[in-house]
Amino acid sequence: MYSRNWPRHLLALSLFLPLGTATACGPDFPLRLLGDRAMTLGELPEGSFQFEVNRLGKVITGLKPAAATAMSRDYESDLDPYVQARINAEQLGLTDAQRAQVTRLRTLQDAHQVLAESAGLAPELSLYTAGAVAFNAGDTATAADYFRQVLALPADQRALRSTWAAYSLGRALMAINQQAIEQNQDASQDLLQQARQAFIQARQLSVDGFSDPLELGIASLGEEARVVRQAGDWNSAVELYATQSRQGSPVGYSSLKQLIDELNAMPEAQLIPLLEGKAVQQLVTAALISHVGWSFGEQPPAEQKIIKALVQSTTGSLDNADRLAALNYQIGDYATSKTLLEHAGDGGLAWWLRAKMALRDGDKALAASAYAKAAKAFPQDEDWGLRTTASGDYEALKPGCRVEGESALLALERGDYLQAFEQLYRSQDLYWQDAALVAERVLTVDELKQFVDQQVPAPAPLTQEQRDNYEPLSVAARLRDLLGRRLLREERYAEAAAYFDNPGLKALAKEYAGLRETAQSSWWPTKRAAALYDAGRLAREHGMELLGYEMAPDFATFEGNFSLDIPEIKAAPLIAAGEVQRQQASVAQPNERFHYRYVATGLASQAADLLPHTSQAFAAVLCKASGWGTGLEDQRALYRRYVEQGPYVPWAENFGQQCEEPDFAAANQRYVTQALDNVRSDLRPYKRVLQVGGLLLVGAVGLLLLRRRRQAS
Repeated sequence: MYSRNWPRHLLALSLFLPLGTATACGPDFPLRLLGDRAMTLGELPEGSFQFEVNRLGKVITGLKPAAATAMSRDYESDLDPYVQARINAEQLGLTDAQRAQVTRLRTLQDAHQVLAESAGLAPELSLYTAGAVAFNAGDTATAADYFRQVLALPADQRALRSTWAAYSLGRALMAINQQAIEQNQDASQDLLQQARQAFIQARQLSVDGFSDPLELGIASLGEEARVVRQAGDWNSAVELYATQSRQGSPVGYSSLKQLIDELNAMPEAQLIPLLEGKAVQQLVTAALISHVGWSFGEQPPAEQKIIKALVQSTTGSLDNADRLAALNYQIGDYATSKTLLEHAGDGGLAWWLRAKMALRDGDKALAASAYAKAAKAFPQDEDWGLRTTASGDYEALKPGCRVEGESALLALERGDYLQAFEQLYRSQDLYWQDAALVAERVLTVDELKQFVDQQVPAPAPLTQEQRDNYEPLSVAARLRDLLGRRLLREERYAEAAAYFDNPGLKALAKEYAGLRETAQSSWWPTKRAAALYDAGRLAREHGMELLGYEMAPDFATFEGNFSLDIPEIKAAPLIAAGEVQRQQASVAQPNERFHYRYVATGLASQAADLLPHTSQAFAAVLCKASGWGTGLEDQRALYRRYVEQGPYVPWAENFGQQCEEPDFAAANQRYVTQALDNVRSDLRPYKRVLQVGGLLLVGAVGLLLLRRRRQAS
C-alpha cells in the first residue's frame, strides 16, 4: 500500500492502539467546522494566554530573543543543569590556562583569597570571580562592591563580564534588602531603586553587545519585575514579565500565570484597586478569555469572583474594549458585549465578534460582511496555538483562517459552493477535512477539476527519503490525489492518472484505467472477464489510494486506520436543500466502510458472469473475490453461487482462503463443451425416447437405402 504519509504525531499515537480498524477513539482528531455548524458559528474559542500576554509586552530594540534550545542535562553529573550551563558559559572566550584558573578559584570560600591567587587573570575575571565567591558565601555587601568594581573598568577591559556584573549586582542588592526585611527592618526604597537600575544596566549592556551567553539581558526583565512588584507597582511588573515572555522566555510566561493565581486568591477589597491599573486589567482579561486555570472544560469557582471584580473596575472603560467584549460574549452577556463593540475599533477580534452578534440577530448578510473585514484585519501570522475543544478534538487556532472557515459555512448555505471551498482550502492543514468533504461531496467533479487546473499546480513529488521519514504530502498534492481518485470513481479514466502524486500511483491508475477500458471495449468474453477480474484485484489491493474517499466512508485522510462518526446530511438550519442534494448525488456506492472492496467484488462478479460456469476460472474468480473482505454475508453469497453453478475443484473446501489463480486461457475451450453439456442436460429426461427413436431412425434409413439399391439393380 502506498503511504499517504499521515501526520507523524497521529501515526505515532496510533502505534499504541490495538491492531485493526477503529472508530474515532485513540488519538485526538482535528476539529471539523462542518461537524456542528451552529456551535461553530455560535462559540468564540478561548484565546491564547501566550499570545495575549505577549501583546502586552514591549519590543526592546537590539535585545536578542531567547534561543529556542532545551536545557540539556548530563545525567552522569550531580550538578544542577543551570549550574552546569553557568560553568560552560563562564569558560567561553578564555584560554585553557584561564579556564583552569577560574575553575579552581570558583572552589574557594574567601573572596580576598580569590584576588590573592588570581595573578595573570584580567581584572574583570578576577574581580567578578571574587564577587561570585562572596555572593555564594552569603557576603552580599562584599559581592556588590566587587561587581561595582567590574563595571567601573574601562569598557574595553570588561567585554566578558559586564552584563554578568550588572545582573549580579542587582541580585546582590535585592539580597541585602531581603536580609534587612528578615531582621524586621523596613525595605529600603533606595536599595530597591539601585537594584532596578542595575538590572536596567544589564539589559542595556546586552543590547550594546557585551558578552551575554546566559541571556541575562532577558532575565533582567523578570528580576526588575520582582523589584517593582515588591515596591507595590503591579502594573510595571506585569509589563516587564510580558516583555520577558515576548522575548521568548518561559519564565516571563510562568510568572504571569503565578500573578493570576495570586490575584485569584485575593479578597475583593484588595483585588478591585489593583484591577483599576491598565496592565493588571489587561492581564486578567487575557487570562479570562484564554480560560487559564480551567481543567477538563470546567470553569474554576474563583473565576466568577474575579469576573465580577473586573466588571466593576472596567465600567465605563474603553481600554481593551475588544478583549472585554470577547469576555462578555463568552460569559453570555451579549448586551454588554454589543455596547463595548461600539468602541472596539477595527481589529480582527472586534469584527469577528460583530459577525457573531449579527448572526445572533439573524442578519447573515451583515455577518458575511463582518467576517470579510475580520479576515482582512487579522495578520496572517497571528497564531493562538493549540486548543482542545469541549468535544475532545484539537484545533490549531489561527484566527484569520478560523474566520474564513466560519464564513465558508454561510457561503455553503447560500449556495456559493466554490467560494466556500476556497475559504476552507486556504487554511491548508488546519481545516483540511472540511475542505476535503466539500471537494469530493459538494463540488461537482468539473468544478473541482477546473479549480485544480487553474490554481493548484502539481508540486514536486516527495523523494523516497522524505517518504521514509514520513514527511506528509502537501495539501496541494493531497487535493490533486483526491481529484484523481474521484475521476477514477466516476469512470473518467483518461483524465485521472495525471493528478496522482507519486509515479507508482500514476502507473497503478493508468493500469486500472486501461483494464476498465479493455473490459468495456473487448468483444471476446474471456478477455473482458480477465480485465474485470484484474481491475477488481487492483481495486482490492490499492483501492484506498486509487478509489478511496478522503472522508466518509473510507477516510483516506487517516489511511483508513480510523473513521469518524459523520451522520447522513439532512436539510436543517445552516444546511440548505441544494447542498443536501449535491452530497446525496456524490455518496459512495455502496456507502460502506472501505467501499472500494465492494467495487472490487462487484467487478469480480461481473467477470464471473462472462465465464463458462464449468471452467476453473469461474470457480477461482469467485473464490478470490470471497476473500476480499466485504463481510460474511457477501462471502456466503459467492460461495453459494459457486456451489449452485460452478464445477468441482479440489481446493473448494478452503473457499476464499486458498484459491488458484483463474486460468482464463483454459476457459476459452469451455465455451463449446459447456454448450454441448447444456444440450445434454436439457435432453437427459428424454433419454429412453431418444434412444428408441434413434434406433427406429437408423432402421428406417437402412430400409430406405436397401430399397434404392434393389431398384437400381
